[in-house]
Amino acid sequence: MADQTHVLFVEDDDVIREATTLALERDGFVVTAMPDGLSGLEAFRSDRPDIALLDVMVPGLDGVSLCRRIRDESMVPVIMLSARADAIDVVLGLEAGADDYVTKPFDGAVLVARIRAVLRRFERAGSGREEAAPDGGGVLAFGELEIDTEGMEVRRAGQQVALTPTEMRLLLEFSAAPGTVLSRDKLLERVWEYGWGGDTRVVDVHVQRLRTKIGQDRIETVRGFGYKLKA
Repeated sequence: MADQTHVLFVEDDDVIREATTLALERDGFVVTAMPDGLSGLEAFRSDRPDIALLDVMVPGLDGVSLCRRIRDESMVPVIMLSARADAIDVVLGLEAGADDYVTKPFDGAVLVARIRAVLRRFERAGSGREEAAPDGGGVLAFGELEIDTEGMEVRRAGQQVALTPTEMRLLLEFSAAPGTVLSRDKLLERVWEYGWGGDTRVVDVHVQRLRTKIGQDRIETVRGFGYKLKA
């Protein structure tokens, strides 16, 4: 991963903003730090960062609304930061298009690890270097759904479907084992690279977002176990 990854960091708390900026810069990131959502949106449009870290509760334009504005214009990875682990904060951020979230106070090493994990998904999807399906690549077909595992493209009834890198990685996990139930913990490990217990709401919201794009009945919920792609 390039050392000069550009991070947009939107945080209204001066102490957290300065300390986190310094910590990220020590790890080789270039950081643009903004104190509110409106200046954050301007910085995003002018600087085109590689990833955005958005605090949920910022003035002017809150983090969730800012995430939606960014997602309307770009598939750049987004991580939400929240002082609370309340379901409403987490779900709203993820539904707005965020790839992951981190609860404050956070450990700097954990934040960097989450940033790098999200960026790896983005880089692999963007370059076509994502892991191929077991058949060695090509186009996989599931009804009207087609997945080009080499070109990293998805079509539904012949129309291209725009997926975020995280959604693409999630779909590839399902398509590699159609008909096989994948637990939420397994998906957290494989897609989000959590080496420890994580919040399965991240999986649930992303599955729901994926369903709206590829068809609600394409991914089946197996209660008490997880999800599977209908073969």
